[in-house]
Amino acid sequence: MAAPAPRNDSNRSNNRKVLGRLSLPERTFVANALRAETVGGVLLLVAAVTALIWANTAGGSYESVSGFHLGPSSLGLDLSIQHWAADGLLAVFFFVAGIELKRELVAGDLSDPKAAALPVVAALCGMAVPALVYVLVNTVGGGSLDGWAVPTATDIAFALAVLAVIGTSLPSALRAFLLTLAVVDDLCAILIIAVFFTSELNFAALGGAVIGLAVFWLLLHKGVRGWYVYVPLALVIWGLMYNSGIHATIAGVAMGLMLRCTRREGEEHSPGEHIEHLVRPLSAGFAVPLFALFSAGVVVTGGALGDVFSKPETLGVVLGLVVGKAVGIFGGTWLAARFTKAELNDELAWPDVFAVASLAGIGFTVSLLIGELAFAEDPLLTDEIKAAVLMGSLVAAVLSGILLKVRNARYRALYDEEERDDDLDGIPDVYEQDKPEYHLRMAAIYEKKAAEHRRLAEVSAGARAEDDRPA
Repeated sequence: MAAPAPRNDSNRSNNRKVLGRLSLPERTFVANALRAETVGGVLLLVAAVTALIWANTAGGSYESVSGFHLGPSSLGLDLSIQHWAADGLLAVFFFVAGIELKRELVAGDLSDPKAAALPVVAALCGMAVPALVYVLVNTVGGGSLDGWAVPTATDIAFALAVLAVIGTSLPSALRAFLLTLAVVDDLCAILIIAVFFTSELNFAALGGAVIGLAVFWLLLHKGVRGWYVYVPLALVIWGLMYNSGIHATIAGVAMGLMLRCTRREGEEHSPGEHIEHLVRPLSAGFAVPLFALFSAGVVVTGGALGDVFSKPETLGVVLGLVVGKAVGIFGGTWLAARFTKAELNDELAWPDVFAVASLAGIGFTVSLLIGELAFAEDPLLTDEIKAAVLMGSLVAAVLSGILLKVRNARYRALYDEEERDDDLDGIPDVYEQDKPEYHLRMAAIYEKKAAEHRRLAEVSAGARAEDDRPA
């Protein structure tokens, strides 16, 4: 899952820098968001591994449990557990994504057209190229084009879990770049699901959902508070959206976008930030891992692994994630920098951008969801597409890990410089070096240290003189 990307006010001069240093507040925000996403990514990884072990060692119990139906059929909600996880729990995930997107649009990089150009172009290219790779492979191989959208998504939680293991010293600018890509990626994935995976519409249910959303917005606008008001209303909106024929996760996005994400005088946090802080643990720690548990359980055999690289549909997914994502994001970043006359941060190199772009090839949560939607009429091919998503994500993780490790010494030096706090005031020195008071504090610290050294030298000299006196 994706966290909000930062705004870098220092990059708004005529000589703009690509991947320049973040402002201190945004650096702190990104660090906090990364910790939450990393924990969620670890739980997601555990859930995926558990699903694979369960599906391959416990006979048909995995299919029995995931296919078990429950819910009121009179309301059109007699769904399997797997269906509840995909349409129900992921609505929570997309609700958080909607809040993040709203914050980014009103207070982040995407609120400034010049600053937004780079991540938007990079993310769009990072979705278009994988889709083109899939279409090309399946056109040549005679496969189905229905899965073109599967390799377009990036799973930010999974990517950050990998990053937590292999890139602990990655500079904050590169981490923020990955997060910004994820915000745009989430927006495009939402649009893809809404536009391309909506079948027949039930206009009565859709009208009811729209009315519910209008009531939701009005209550927010009037300042009404209380979870006991909004949670029941959100459930009604979700149920109506599901029965309308539009994927139910769209309801979560719509409600997230309605929250106010700007702070008013006297507010420490905006309502959107406050609710996101409350709901994110539910999304990252429960909703998304449970979705993975009931979606990633693919029976893996030697033949199945061979089919991943032999069938055009599955090969298109693997190549789209591994090759398409890396080439698309890197190419989009380079083109955006080239035509906006921006310069890459002097402390980084273009291979660093390629390494992060390859990390974005880890597509999991949304890729699995789109795979289920794209091949809903063919369960066998759906399982094969899931296996391809897992394989492509694994290859992307290994490739990005190698590329990031090659430059790890350089990253460590940059990270240590960002963290250095010689005056022990809790603010990294790199953010204070232009302030006169910082230099006064540092001068006082150096003078104190020098006085201590002089005192120790005098004590040492006195001790030597005492030792040299004749007995």
